[in-house]
Amino acid sequence: MDKKTQKILLVEDDEFLSSLIRNRLEREGYELKIATDGDQAVEVLKSYAPDLVLLDIILPKKLGFEVMEEVNNHPEITPPPFMIISNLSQEEDVRRAKNLGAVDYFVKAQIMIDDLIKRVGAFLEAGKENYIPE
Repeated sequence: MDKKTQKILLVEDDEFLSSLIRNRLEREGYELKIATDGDQAVEVLKSYAPDLVLLDIILPKKLGFEVMEEVNNHPEITPPPFMIISNLSQEEDVRRAKNLGAVDYFVKAQIMIDDLIKRVGAFLEAGKENYIPE
């Protein structure tokens, strides 16, 4: 699939990190929408079908876990693949996210932006069925 047709929803409340990721993804040629809280993410997903959602867990109004649960149970939303970008690093959090459908999980303090962008590209190129997290 051509990058220009690939759509990403970035759900991140940290303005600096959101701007950094957005700029890098746009430079790579992806179409991007931004949500800054959990409620906004769910609203965007009602009318926007991204190829991937980059989702923080600790968000205002609704946690990322709650966003995933709501989207997975919403009759009008086809659940997209989620990649988690969070400061939560407990195995329990990683397991919960993956049980809710996360295709990958990144701890913010442990991943460089370049590596994140490469992993996003690898996922979008391979597709959900063929993507193997590192």
